[in-house]
Order: sequence, then C-alpha cells, then structure tokens
Amino acid sequence: MHNSTISNRNTASKSSVNVSAFERILMTAAGSYLLYKGLTQEKKNITQITSGGAMLARGISGYCPVYSAVDHLKNVKASNVNIRTSITINKPISEVYAFWRNLENLPKFMTHLDSVKTISSTASEWIAKGPAGIGLLRWRAAIIKDQKEKLLSWQSNDDAPVKNFGKVLFKAVGNTTEIEVTISYRAPLGIAGQGAAKLLNPIFEKIVHDDILGFKSYLENK
Repeated sequence: MHNSTISNRNTASKSSVNVSAFERILMTAAGSYLLYKGLTQEKKNITQITSGGAMLARGISGYCPVYSAVDHLKNVKASNVNIRTSITINKPISEVYAFWRNLENLPKFMTHLDSVKTISSTASEWIAKGPAGIGLLRWRAAIIKDQKEKLLSWQSNDDAPVKNFGKVLFKAVGNTTEIEVTISYRAPLGIAGQGAAKLLNPIFEKIVHDDILGFKSYLENK
C-alpha cells in the first residue's frame, strides 16, 4: 500500500509537467531577471514582479496552467516577436554580403551562437547557448531568399525548439554598406500568456543590437 502511494504520487508529479525542458530554462532565466529588476528599482514595478514570479514558478515546477487550459492551442497561439536594427559598415557591399552569406561566420560576432555548420547551399545546422549560458540549443535552418548583395533571409525548420526567422537587407552607400537586420521568433505560449514577451523585448533587442555592433567591429577591424 505504501509503495503504491509513492508510485501514484510520482506519476502525478510527472504528468503535471507540461513545459518543455527548453522553455523551463528560458522561463527560469527570464523570470529571475524580471523579478530581480522589478524588486531592485527604486519604484517597484508590480508588472515585472508579477510576471517574473509567475515565469520563475513555471520554470521550476515545469507546469503552465495556460497549457493545461488550452493544450490544443499550444502550438498555434504563440506570439511573434520582431526585432529590427540597422547600421552602416565602412566596408564595400561585396565584402559585407560575402561575409554574412557564409553563415559559419555568424558565431564570430553573435555571442549567443556556439556554431553554425553548412550542410548544403541552403541548409545549415545551428547551435546556440541556452539562456543564462545553460545548455545548448540545436536546430536546422534553410535559406529562403538570396539576392546577391541585396537580400538574405533564412528560417528555422519546423522542429526547432524556438521557431525563428532572419533577414538582412544590404544597400551600398559609396564605399560603405548599410544593413537592416530583422530577427523574428515565436515566443512560447507560456511566456506570451501574460504579456511577458513584451517585457522581455528590450532584453532580446539588446542582444540583437550588440550582435550587429559586433559584426561592424569585426569586419572593420579584421
């Protein structure tokens, strides 16, 4: 009787986990950040504290009530988050485009990427460092548009842990090059549920902006 009770409890505990391992890592890291930021400001931010606490609890427990309530919508009702930034690089467009077109160069200036491996002329495998440096995330992506020295865009395969899309526009301005970069990702439902994705946007915007600054610095100084 005693052993049966323990077994039932363990089964119930496992069945209550409805958040993927990746989302648990993301929720724990992001929730901790929001909670810390909300509590340490001179004027306490109740929205950040509430969202951060909820996300931290989900990450630790592995349970999201939103998923349970609308489980059939889990892969449909996620929110798209779009981040756009631009910069001028003091290099000719041919060099800027060629460097970015070789996707294996991206980890040289994108600090969150561990590696990008070219599989074919359009397919590639990406490995990124998890949130807060915890673990590695792996997915495959495909180039969907490639117009030499004008446009390059790619998107992750459907089985990626976080669906994402990237686009770079190239424009020659004399001997310099203007690039406009757009990065989009589909926020998991558990994160978007309480508008927390909006709160996290500044974090991801800074990551993308820092990556593009890194690209400019790397090319102009190499």
